[in-house]
Order: sequence, then C-alpha cells, then structure tokens
Amino acid sequence: MKGRKLLMIPGPIEFEPEVLHAMGRATTSHVAPDFIETFGTCIELMREVWRSPLGQPCIVAGTGTLAMDMAAANLVEKDDRVLVISTGYFGKRYKDIMDRYGAKTTIFEAPIGETVDLDAIENELKTNTYKALTLTHVDTSTGVRVDPEPIAKLAQKYNCLSILDGVCSVAGEEINQDDWGIDVILTGSQKAIGVPPGLALLVASEKAMQVWENRKTSVGSYYSDWNNWLPIMKAYEERRPSYFGTPPVNLIVALEISLKIIQKEGMETRVRRHRELARAFRAGLAALKFDFLPKSNEISANTLTAAYYPEGVDGSALLAKLSKDGVILAGGLLPELKKSYFRIGHMGSVSSNDLIAVLSSLERSLIELGHPVKPGEGLQAFQKDLLKLSVTHSKITG
Repeated sequence: MKGRKLLMIPGPIEFEPEVLHAMGRATTSHVAPDFIETFGTCIELMREVWRSPLGQPCIVAGTGTLAMDMAAANLVEKDDRVLVISTGYFGKRYKDIMDRYGAKTTIFEAPIGETVDLDAIENELKTNTYKALTLTHVDTSTGVRVDPEPIAKLAQKYNCLSILDGVCSVAGEEINQDDWGIDVILTGSQKAIGVPPGLALLVASEKAMQVWENRKTSVGSYYSDWNNWLPIMKAYEERRPSYFGTPPVNLIVALEISLKIIQKEGMETRVRRHRELARAFRAGLAALKFDFLPKSNEISANTLTAAYYPEGVDGSALLAKLSKDGVILAGGLLPELKKSYFRIGHMGSVSSNDLIAVLSSLERSLIELGHPVKPGEGLQAFQKDLLKLSVTHSKITG
C-alpha cells in the first residue's frame, strides 16, 4: 500500500481504476450526443441491476438521503399513515423524513442486532391502514440485513406501498424488485454501485408511479419533484436532449462504466462474491475473538461488518494504529454504542487480498496494544473458510 491507504469503510469504497479514470476526463456538455447516449445507457442498466424491467429509474445529483427524501416527497401526502421498520440509525432517519412531509408515522424498532418480527408487521398492517411502509435492507449503522421479500409481499397483501432503503445493499445483496413487488428501491452511488459520492439513484414501480400521478396535493419539495425529473429521464432514455438541472456529467460517465462492470460480472456471481468474502472475513474476526452486532449470520450483511471492540481494547487507539498502518476503518454510528464498536466495509470491487490486508493489520495492531492474539490466527481462519467455500462452489458448478 505504498503512497496510499486502503479505504475499508462502508462508503465511500475503493473504486475500480476505470471508474476513477472517468472522473478525470474532460467534462462534456450535458446535452452532447455522446453524453445523452451514456445517460440513456445508465437508465437501461439500472433496470438490469435492480431486476426491474418495468420500473422507472431516476438519476439525480445528490446522496442516498436525497433518494430517501425523493421517494417520501413524491409518494406521501400530509396525514398519510406510514409504517417505518427500523434496524438502526437509518430507519430512524426515514421516520424523520416522513414526519417532515406531514405523515402519521408509526415506527417498529428492532432491538440492536435483530430484525422486526414478521408476524408483528403483519398484525400491524392488518389492524391499521397504511399508505406506505419503509424498510432498510442493510442498515449501515448495525450491519443487520433484513429479508425484503416477505415484507414486500405483506405490503402487497394489505395494499401498502413498499419503499426499500438499499443504500448499503444494491449491487452487493440479492435484489429482485419486480418479482418481490417492491415499489421503490433507492441507493447512493458511493457504496456497492461503485461510483464516487454524488448520485442519488432509485427505481420506482408502475404502481408507485400511478400513486404519484394521482396525488391530491403538489409535491412539497421542488428539487425532488418527479414532475421535474421524469421528463428528463424519458428524454435521455429516448436519446433526446433535455434540461431541468445540470447533471454531474463525470459521475454519470463513471456510473455507466461501473454498471457495465457489474453487468459483466453478473448479479448472481457478484452477490455470491460479496457473501463468501463477508462470511470468510467474519470467520477471521471471530478467530481474533471479535463479537458482532448482528445476532446471527443469517441477518449479517454481505456488504459490511459491525464488530465490538474486544474487552480492554481502546477503540480510538485501535483505529489510529490501523490508519497509521495504512488501513482506514469506520467507528460506530449508533449514538448509544458509538464507542463500543467499529465497522468494516467490504463491497464493490473488494477482493480477498483487501481483506487479508485488513486482518493482517488488525492482528499487528491488537498485538501492539497488548491484546492476546496469536499472529496469523485470523488470517488462517479467513483462508480456511474461503478455501472451503471455493471447493464447495467448484463442486456445485463443475
């Protein structure tokens, strides 16, 4: 890692060289034929990644939070009832967003490291009428992954829109928007999509678009209003110039490159790579006596790991030593546990070599801090688990 540090936080991530090269190209006009072609291609490729041939993609300058805001602004009106299913910091954020638009919000909060009981969700939907529900696929604050499909099916059963916060999951976890019946799946560019920060991305279902078209009141946000953006998306997809606000040209050029990389790898292969690396990495951490926020492997994310600091280890000192050694990890995000745990991102272009570097640095740093760790213990567990998965996969495919 000469001359640079390895960025292993849950976004921004390490980006592919071709993607970074696109960011340094000369900026073209946002209505130039080559850029119109690029934008239109991005819209088409998003449908493939989201697995939503019937959906309406939207690409705007902003963050994942803007994508959350856009879904709320367009689909929720004052006094609409919204059920927020929360597994951490960003579930609570969605409640704040919905409250801002005047929704009557009910929040179901899972205990830290757990998910909300499916029967409790169904009972609430059966008892009360909701316009929409929100759920976080992977909460970046806890590393907890929720299975969206059964919740989306419940939303369909009770005629309720489903909005999936996929900021830390799209292109790293299994997603099947149309088959699962999810009305909006949203994300930001800087995580598993693999593009530097600055793009808010979402795909809305036909049902979501119909609900928006039948609103009784105007959208409360000028910038987020689909009335302003939908004509732009349709024009670019039809390879025609259009304008509402100047798009971030270089980011969209980079997005096309990254989406093509994802397409070439194939979503099934990509999700399996994320899953196998995550499992092996956590085996390495477990060998070093780390405990995890998610209470089971079944609800642990492919895209990041949230781990408690070992007893007696100063978290700030550990992160500082890792940084000095060339590895950047993220501290905790939940206010009540902020100093008790840390987070490692492993998404996008992440490789086994990246995770070997993290484990090696962790072992050295822990030893230097006086924590009883045997050199190579975590690495051995990682390699053993990864090799076992590789052998199993080769038997399945060969």
